[in-house]
Amino acid sequence: MIHTLDARVKFLLAIGFILTTSLTPGERWPVFILLLAVILSVEVLSELGILFVWRRALLALPFVLAALPLLFTTTGNTLFEFYMGKWHLMASWEGLERFASIAMKSWLSVQAAILLASCTPFPELLAAMRAVRIPRLLVAIFGLMWRYLFVLVDEAMRLMRARAARSSTSDQTATRPGRDIAWRARVTGGMAGNLFLRAFDRSDRIYMAMLARGYDGEIRSTPLYPLTAQERLVLTVGFLILLLLLTLAYLL
Repeated sequence: MIHTLDARVKFLLAIGFILTTSLTPGERWPVFILLLAVILSVEVLSELGILFVWRRALLALPFVLAALPLLFTTTGNTLFEFYMGKWHLMASWEGLERFASIAMKSWLSVQAAILLASCTPFPELLAAMRAVRIPRLLVAIFGLMWRYLFVLVDEAMRLMRARAARSSTSDQTATRPGRDIAWRARVTGGMAGNLFLRAFDRSDRIYMAMLARGYDGEIRSTPLYPLTAQERLVLTVGFLILLLLLTLAYLL
C-alpha cells in the first residue's frame, strides 16, 4: 500500500511529520510516544521491517552527539558533576531532557526520511517536488547530485582497478605490499585528488553534452495524473492526525 501511494502524498506527509516533530516542545514525551507509534505503524505497512529502518536511522547519531554540550550548559538540578583538569563540568536534569528531546526528534525525522526514500523511486520523488512548487533550481540540484553519485563511483572503481593492476601481491601472510602507513596515506591522498580532478572534468563534459541536447535547467517528465479520491483521503487523514498531535503537544 505504501509503495503504490502517489509520491506527492508520501512527500507531503513526510514533510508534515518532520515539521510536527520539530515543532513539538521538548518536554512533551507523551506526544513523542504517539509520533513513534505513527512512524512504527507506517514501517509495518511498508513491509520494509522495523529493524531495516532503525539500522539506517543510526545515521542521525553523529549529529545528535553535537548536542551533547547541552548536558553541561543548561542550568538546573544537578545530575552529576566531575572535574576535567581545571574545568568543573556539571550536568543537569534539564540539560539531559533537552538532549534526549533533540535525540528523539532527530531519530523520528530520520526514520520518516528513510521511509520516504525507500518507498519512492527517486525520479518520482523529484516529480513530486516540482508538483508541490519546490524551486526548479533546487530540484535540479537534487537530481544531478543523485545521478552524478554513480559517475563518481564509476571513476573511483577505475582508480581502484588501476591501482590493483600496478600493485604486487604476496602469498606470505606476514608480508604486505607497499610500505608504511605514511606512504599508504600519501597514495590514498593522491588517489582522492586524482578522483576529484577526473570527476570535475567528466562533470564538465556531461554538462556540455546535456546542453547540446537542449537542457535548460528543467528535467522533462510525463504529466502527473490528478490524485484519486483514496489518495486525497489518505492525505487529509494524515494531516489531521499530525495537526491533532501538534495541538495536543501545546495543550499539555
